[in-house]
Amino acid sequence: MKLKKNIAVSESGLLFNPVTGESFSVNPIGIEVLGMIREAKGQEEICAALIERYTADKITIERDYHDFIDLLAHHHLLERHEEE
Repeated sequence: MKLKKNIAVSESGLLFNPVTGESFSVNPIGIEVLGMIREAKGQEEICAALIERYTADKITIERDYHDFIDLLAHHHLLERHEEE
């Protein structure tokens, strides 16, 4: 999966979809996850990095990751690949 090409992301975590005119803000961890998505890292690699960096268990990290990805998908900010 990757962020759609037309989605603008600021360093402060503001996402803007020029197609819909909608904007969203994400917290610092969301900014990290978006950065890793842009680097083409997969779910396992992203979750492992978050587990290493933060004091949360694997189940919580994975649940939060999926919730974040579902939210991005709900707002049509992601391009999903067929194999996902």
